[in-house]
Amino acid sequence: MKITIAIDSFKGSLTSMEAGTAAMEGVKAAFPDASVYVRPLADGGEGTVEALADGMGGRIQCVTVTGPLGDPVECSYCIIEKEKTAIIEMSGAAGITLIPAARRNPLYTTTYGVGETIKDALKKGCRKFIIGIGGSATNDGGIGMLQALGYGFYDAAGNEAPYGAAGLEKLAVIEDKNAMPELKESEFFVACDVTNPLCGENGCSAIYGPQKGAGPEMVEIMDGWMQKYAELAEKSYPKADRNRPGTGAAGGLGFAFLTFLNAVLEPGISIVLRETNLEQYVKDSDLVITGEGRLDGQTAMGKAPAGVAGLAKKYKKPVIAFAGCVAEDAGACNGCGIDAFFPILRKPVTLEQAMKKENARKNMAAAVEQAVRLWNAGRAADD
Repeated sequence: MKITIAIDSFKGSLTSMEAGTAAMEGVKAAFPDASVYVRPLADGGEGTVEALADGMGGRIQCVTVTGPLGDPVECSYCIIEKEKTAIIEMSGAAGITLIPAARRNPLYTTTYGVGETIKDALKKGCRKFIIGIGGSATNDGGIGMLQALGYGFYDAAGNEAPYGAAGLEKLAVIEDKNAMPELKESEFFVACDVTNPLCGENGCSAIYGPQKGAGPEMVEIMDGWMQKYAELAEKSYPKADRNRPGTGAAGGLGFAFLTFLNAVLEPGISIVLRETNLEQYVKDSDLVITGEGRLDGQTAMGKAPAGVAGLAKKYKKPVIAFAGCVAEDAGACNGCGIDAFFPILRKPVTLEQAMKKENARKNMAAAVEQAVRLWNAGRAADD
């Protein structure tokens, strides 16, 4: 019997590998001789660095960079030494959670620290980058990141563009003569799960600006600046395309990656499944186990467990999912390849009790043991 386990983190409770290891305990309690493989799982958002570091032998790096408001912040990222790969979450350097609600203002928030993090990894020999760009506090079109990497953004008088969306207001010149030469040797796989263009009614300013602190007037002004930025880039950079899906991600950071760097935008789960080589484990398995902290209708719309289930169904493998909480609309998960799902709680408890690491671990192991016993009983009956 071969079982592959890939469970997303239970945020605030179990990491991906902790959840997977607990599930393995449950399998082994039922079938000690089973071959069980635990793989890391994430969707390119929060927790991706930690999951891939734990599951792929990566080393966590900490670097002090410029935060979204210009103050120093500590940003953690992961290096997988064997592959010279860096795994970065842009939210670690420019995330909205780094700023109190009262101080959020996309006119001044910058992605400069994201570029500094990339620069640190380049200097340490990395040439392949996996970058999650969810949860941004910024709307600067990615020029802060590019400035940190040596690109020049100037007004007509030769003054360097200031931080934030305000840096786009008088932008007149873009140059790359001082861009880090290592960038030409590097490739960027950007985890992007939105399809918004850079500008217009569905662009980054209009759709995401308000949650970053922009009022209606500011949204209109920023969108105008963003259009002029795109026009300027399109004159000198053939890859510039403001209408391409995903260019509006993270306040235009998607546009910066696609226009100025050797980058592709992909759904986060697609990148993670490929980089963890999960398919090679799944295709020979008798059963696949997945899950996340909360299973609901959104899970079926491309979240990590749905990605695992889709991969398993390619090889007609049964899939069981586990969660700390199962919502009323979780039935949608059955339509995306999850054959059955179960909450791991065994009795009414407080949220605090449920999320305690040791409780969650025991509950996961116990739920998995009984579900796997039932699955095997059904399999035996079919035989």
